[in-house]
Amino acid sequence: MKDALFINGRIYTLEPSLPFVEALAVRDGRIAAIGRSADLRDSCSGFRRVDLGGRTVVPGFVDSHIHVPSFGLSLHLVDLTGTRSLVEAVGLVAAAVRRARPGTWVRGRGWNKNAWPEQRFPAKDDLDPISPEHPVALGSRDGHLLWVNSAALRLARIDQRTPNPSGGEIYRDGRGQPSGLIKEEAKQLIWKVMPPVDDETIEQGILTAAEALHRLGIVGVHSFVGTEGYEGAPAFAAYQRLHARAALKLRVWTTLPVQALDAAAGAGLRTGFGNEWLRVGPVKIFADGTLGSQTASMLEPFDSQTGNTGIAVYTREELADLVERAVKGGFWCAIHAIGDRANRWVLDAYEAHAGASARLGARHRIEHVQLLHPDDLPRLARLRVVASMQPIHATSDRDIAERYWGRRNQYAYAWRALLGCGTALTFGSDAPVETPDVLQGVYAAVTRRRASEPGGVSWHPQEALTVDEAFRAYSVGAAYASGQEDSGGTLAVGKLADFAILDHDVIREPPEALLNTRVEATVIGGEVIYAGPGFTG
Repeated sequence: MKDALFINGRIYTLEPSLPFVEALAVRDGRIAAIGRSADLRDSCSGFRRVDLGGRTVVPGFVDSHIHVPSFGLSLHLVDLTGTRSLVEAVGLVAAAVRRARPGTWVRGRGWNKNAWPEQRFPAKDDLDPISPEHPVALGSRDGHLLWVNSAALRLARIDQRTPNPSGGEIYRDGRGQPSGLIKEEAKQLIWKVMPPVDDETIEQGILTAAEALHRLGIVGVHSFVGTEGYEGAPAFAAYQRLHARAALKLRVWTTLPVQALDAAAGAGLRTGFGNEWLRVGPVKIFADGTLGSQTASMLEPFDSQTGNTGIAVYTREELADLVERAVKGGFWCAIHAIGDRANRWVLDAYEAHAGASARLGARHRIEHVQLLHPDDLPRLARLRVVASMQPIHATSDRDIAERYWGRRNQYAYAWRALLGCGTALTFGSDAPVETPDVLQGVYAAVTRRRASEPGGVSWHPQEALTVDEAFRAYSVGAAYASGQEDSGGTLAVGKLADFAILDHDVIREPPEALLNTRVEATVIGGEVIYAGPGFTG
C-alpha cells in the first residue's frame, strides 16, 4: 500500500498544535498529510481510500522493554505462569517430562513462589522424583532465578565445592549442598551445558513474537538483552537476517550485552547505527536482581528478612567504570535497577560521567526504577536520565512489595512523582515476565489497580497518571528514549505512518473501557500489518 488515505476516523496525533484530526494520508511509508476528511479527499484524489468508520486511531505503541525472542519462544515452553501452588507447578513439569524425548532437557518458565501457599523456594528434591533422568531448568517469573533438578546440576558439575560466581549465588541447603535454586549470574553455569538455541529457532521466536505484538497495536520494540544467552549476539544476528530478507515487520531498537561492549566499540558500532527497521541501541547492564526473588539491591534489608540487602551485581565503582567505557565507545547505557541502593548507585555512575555523556548526546536510562529513596527522586530529571518503567509491574507486584518493602512503597513505581520532577518516562512490559498488552499497561498506570480487580482500591493512587500521559509514555516517550522523536512518537507530516486502530475512544471514555477495547488493525509504514475480523480496510 504505497499511497493510502485513511478517512472518517477519530485520530489522536499527540501533537500539541493539532491534537485531533479526521484523516491521514500516507505516501512511501510516511505521513503526507493530516486534516479533515473532506479536504484530504480532494488533495489526495489518487490515493487508495480506507474508511475508518469512526474508529479511534492513536500513534503505534512501542514496547520500550521487552525480550522479543524469549517472549516468542516462551509460548512453546512449560508455562508455569499463574500456578497456584508448588504442587501444581510440579504436576505441569511431570506432564512435560512424560512427553519429552529421551536425553532432552525439559525447560519452562513463569513460576512465582510468592503466589504459592508453601511460601518457600522450590528445590531439586521437588523435581527429582518426577524427572530422575531428564535435566530440568525452570526460570522464575522475573527470569532471575533458575530451578533445576539433580540431573541438571550433574551436567553443570555443580556440587558442594563449586564456588559462587561473581554477581550470583548457588543456593544451598542446611548441609551445604546445592538446593537446586540458582540465582542471578550463577545461571550461566547451567546455560553453558544446555544445547544452544539454533539460529532458526531464534528467528522463529522473533516472528512468533512479532505476530502476537501486532495484534496488540505494537509497531516497535526496544529489544532487551536479558538472562538468556541467545538474547545477545545471536538475537542481533537473527534480526539482521530477517531484515535482509524483508521479513522483519517490526521496528527494532536493540540493546547489546555489556560483555560485548569492547568488541562492539572496536568494530565501530555505536548507539544509533542502523535504519528505520533495525537500529543499535544502548549497552544493557544489570545492577541488581529483583523484588520477587528478594535479590534487589537495597539500602536497608527486606522487611522480615534480617540482613538480606539483596545482590549488587557490580560495586558502585565498577558501575561508574562501565558507564565511562560505554560513553567512550559511543554507546548510551540502559541499566537494570530495582532496589533503592541499585538505583542510587546507577545515578551516581551517570553523574560521575555527566559531562562526557552530554557531549555524546547520550540518553541514558534506568530500567524498571521500581524503588527510589526520596532523595534520589529528582536526580533522574537533573541528570536527564530516562525512567524506563513497566506499569503492570506495580499492580502485579503489589502484594510482595507490601510484604518486603512496607512503608518504603510510597516511593515505589513513582510515575507521577518522576513526571512531576520533569523526568522523561517510557513504558514497556518486560514480556515474557508480564503481558505485552499495552491497554492493560495503560489501565495499570491510570488506575493503579489490577485488570482482574476493576472495582478494587487503587494502590498508592497519588502516583497514577492520566490516560493521555500513559499513552505518551508508550509512544512519545519511547521515541525520545531512542533518539527517534523526529520520525516517530506522534502522527505528524513527515513522520513514519505507524498507528493503531481501536474500537473504543479510550482517550475520552472512562479507564474501565481500556479493558474492553480491541485493537482492530495495526499499520506500520502505511501497510496494514494486522487486521482483525471487524476491520475491512
